[in-house]
Amino acid sequence: MSSLSAVVSTCDLCDEHKNDESGQFRVLPPVFKAFGGLTAFCGPVCTVKVFEDNTCVKQAVDSPGEGRVLVVDGGGSLRRALVGGNLAKAAARNGWAGIVVDGCVRDVAELNAEAVGIRALALMPLPTEKRGEGQRDVAVQIQGVWVRPGDWLYADADGIVVSSTPLV
Repeated sequence: MSSLSAVVSTCDLCDEHKNDESGQFRVLPPVFKAFGGLTAFCGPVCTVKVFEDNTCVKQAVDSPGEGRVLVVDGGGSLRRALVGGNLAKAAARNGWAGIVVDGCVRDVAELNAEAVGIRALALMPLPTEKRGEGQRDVAVQIQGVWVRPGDWLYADADGIVVSSTPLV
């Protein structure tokens, strides 16, 4: 699905769905910074919920991505990086379209060298602890917005939108 991303504009999607009051169309707050080699990406959502432990993130990106977007609920923590160069490389190699992290990332030069879109709150050079904790494929709240496995996520330079159904 990432090939569609070049023609999908989040602004156009917002214009089309600005009066949607059903909750099917959601816009994430403008707090995410762009990393990774893809400036725009889209795909069906998979989720992980973690806190300062990226074990579940690694398991996810090591599995076949099939054009999906991994949404990582890191609790908004700014104390540890949940994705770095090795995980970005694995995500690109395994066909993930993108990763959205409600938390931090690190290894910015390595992130930007990979063919995967990445959004995160900030950079933090400190890695996580590996405790083997976290949940996969659960509904998560990212900056106050619900994101569920199977939703569709669209990201570009203007922002990130989520829909319960594919929009293109």
